[in-house]
Amino acid sequence: MTLSRRRFLQASAAAGASLVVAPGRAPAHIRSRPVLTHGIQSGEVGPRSAVVWARADRPSRMLVQLLGRRHGHRPRWIPGPVLTDRTDFTGKVALRGLEPGRPVEYRVALQDLRNPAVLSEPLDGSFMTAPRDRRDVSFVWSADLAGQGWGINPDLGGYRIFDAMGAVHPDFYLCSGDHIYADNPLTETVPLPGGRTWRNIVTPAKTKVAETLDEFRGQFAYNLLDENLRAFAARVPQLNQWDDHEVHNNWYPGQILADARYTEKNTDVLAARSRQAFFEWLPIGSPLIYRKVSHGPLVDVFLLDMRTYKDPNGTNVYADPQLGLLGAEQREWLKRELARSRATWKVIANDLPLGLVVPDTPGTFEAVAQGNPGTPLGRELEFAEVLRFAHYNRVHNLVFITADVHYTSAHHYDPSRAAVGDFDPFWEFVSGPLNAGAFGPNALDATFGPQTVFSKSPPAPNTSPADGYQFFGHVAIDGGSRVMTVSLRDLDGTVLFSVDLQPA
Repeated sequence: MTLSRRRFLQASAAAGASLVVAPGRAPAHIRSRPVLTHGIQSGEVGPRSAVVWARADRPSRMLVQLLGRRHGHRPRWIPGPVLTDRTDFTGKVALRGLEPGRPVEYRVALQDLRNPAVLSEPLDGSFMTAPRDRRDVSFVWSADLAGQGWGINPDLGGYRIFDAMGAVHPDFYLCSGDHIYADNPLTETVPLPGGRTWRNIVTPAKTKVAETLDEFRGQFAYNLLDENLRAFAARVPQLNQWDDHEVHNNWYPGQILADARYTEKNTDVLAARSRQAFFEWLPIGSPLIYRKVSHGPLVDVFLLDMRTYKDPNGTNVYADPQLGLLGAEQREWLKRELARSRATWKVIANDLPLGLVVPDTPGTFEAVAQGNPGTPLGRELEFAEVLRFAHYNRVHNLVFITADVHYTSAHHYDPSRAAVGDFDPFWEFVSGPLNAGAFGPNALDATFGPQTVFSKSPPAPNTSPADGYQFFGHVAIDGGSRVMTVSLRDLDGTVLFSVDLQPA
């Protein structure tokens, strides 16, 4: 169905809680209160800090309360920014001085700018701060929302995979990218095999490809119409990367699109607009997409940005080690931070897979590998450098997690099978999509000696979420033994594959 603006605002307001609070006595009759339109989110949670996000329906001030006994019966409101149309009425509050390893309950409300006694109906959320001591850690990851024409389908319960992810009680959720499909418009209905019909909720922003800033904003807003995602985001903090569909399929800097649907064909212009919407609509505290987030002494997560600094998609067999996906600054940052890390496990979140061959146009390649099983060439050179650096600097327990290819698999890499030998064995786990067309499997490139230990993919390309084949990954690290258990799960949370990784 198509959502009118009025129905959209009614649906968004209905997501709010029923309690109304105010710092003072509110007038007896209030014609209109500000409204939290898209739920609340948290992210970037550390031992003593976190970021809380909200969006308003009008200019208003964002307020946050920390709830619980230590904050008293009437906890104070923490004033946040005034939300205006300059940021699409979105805003964030950086919480400081939290206690490590503790559950945090918080409340968000909006304050009317004309009458400060008038507040919106609040929404409540929660998260767990990162610990300082060694204790169990759990997190989930996946990617790809509303891709290939498969949007929010109310007949199937919407994005119900978020319920399955929430059921494992993760400390945080990592989205590996493709939060939106800016290049994939939606239609109200899509025919399915066997005479079935897929039905999409459709908003104006989802009826065409995104080109303007407001159109990119509308793409991010669309996903938060889903009540499963809103409920999940209110209780599970996030870490976020981006990939290609935030802008256009397989884009790279400097590309001029040969796509008749676009009037703006310069991807640098589109990427700048998408990036602004990305930072406005997600609870990210860093100005950079690549960053390290520590979650106690057991795990550091290294989030890569394999899009902003990417070289053009080509044959990918050049011999210049200065080219690649990361760029020199990010590559040196990764090596430096890996060497500094004292966490047991170093999780590298690579939004493009390492060993899977991901083709672009005929004869060109999108990711690291290009199908040549010999010594590293092209983009493989920079990852050979990172792996070599880790090996000679005794950086142990590297694990790669990724998505992008729309199926799930587990790959083990070993120098005894590789064309090069100066790296330690490691695993790469692939899982997705969340709600998009399912594809695969992709071929493996033998350069780094990968072996497919498990794989599950659909019987046909672009299989709809109605037929399953939607996946997420779960990582659980035991605080006592430090063993990392990685499981690959389906739409209902059923474990398809699991492996215990022993720390070096």
